Amino acid sequence: MKEAMLYERLSDSKVRCNLCNHRCSIKDGNYGICGVRQNRDGSLFSLVYDRIVASHIDPIEKKPLFQFYPGSRAYSIATVGCNFRCKQCQNFDISQLPSERTGHIVGDRMGPEEIVRQADSSGCKSIAYTYTEPTMFFELAYDTAKFAHPKGIKNIFVSNGFMTPEALKEISPYLDGINIDLKSFTERFYKDICGGRLEPVLENIKLAKELGIWVEVTTLIIPTLNDSRDELQKIAEFIKGVDKAIPWHLSQFYPTHRLTTLPRTPVETLHMAREIGMKTGLYYVYEGNVPGRGNENTYCYKCGELLIERWGYSIVKNKIEQGHCPSCKSSIAGVGL
Repeated sequence: MKEAMLYERLSDSKVRCNLCNHRCSIKDGNYGICGVRQNRDGSLFSLVYDRIVASHIDPIEKKPLFQFYPGSRAYSIATVGCNFRCKQCQNFDISQLPSERTGHIVGDRMGPEEIVRQADSSGCKSIAYTYTEPTMFFELAYDTAKFAHPKGIKNIFVSNGFMTPEALKEISPYLDGINIDLKSFTERFYKDICGGRLEPVLENIKLAKELGIWVEVTTLIIPTLNDSRDELQKIAEFIKGVDKAIPWHLSQFYPTHRLTTLPRTPVETLHMAREIGMKTGLYYVYEGNVPGRGNENTYCYKCGELLIERWGYSIVKNKIEQGHCPSCKSSIAGVGL
């Protein structure tokens, strides 16, 4: 265990966790919604500080981050636990374990120094805090990122974006990139499908950008739930309002967890969404989970030149020259291009 960051003591041995926007008020002996933070005698503790349940070397494109050191590898880690209850979760077996089996924490012992050593020895450019919600293992991520940064190893979150502003600001000096799921543009979807709220996610996308963190956004398009033209248009307009150079990833849904009766997203729906994004004025809109169709490539927003050709998570060709289009010399947004 490790004493938690970002909490306050209340009366009667209660505590309030200020890590995510649930801001759980937790009685002595009880757990937060995430199932991995417990009040013990009026102090809040993280139960997953050094309990890694998954560790893999992934292409950065798998996160997905397409304009952050493209072609590099990320040492990806996770613990159990999540603050959402997404019915479409692909990693529900680890994300929901502590909430479904109270107090059940699994994982191999691995602290910040060992994580950084593994990332360094495997030649990874970055450490990705991913698979489950990284905010839930914030103390581990924070200490690891702080240790990795002086060594030139970058740090990225793959997140639902429901952390508090305090948490995002706290880790921002060491957080280089973030992919935030913008799951829908309705509060009803967030409440009924995810067990969260939309507004804090929107605010954190804006805040991450203001803090100088490289931001990409992903929307998993689920038939009948968030695939209307109107909703996709609103998402595109929101992203444009923050920065039209933020890459927008449109991912194909496939039946899983508690949404097994819905069909896989038609490719035509992804095409429609990408067209909406491009017509709205976004510079970079990608289709995910459908490799080989050309809409996972990076094109110059100004002259249309093919800059990065991809097949799935692999880069076939990268023509960007020191962050610029080789044809029209326009600056291409990104990090490590």
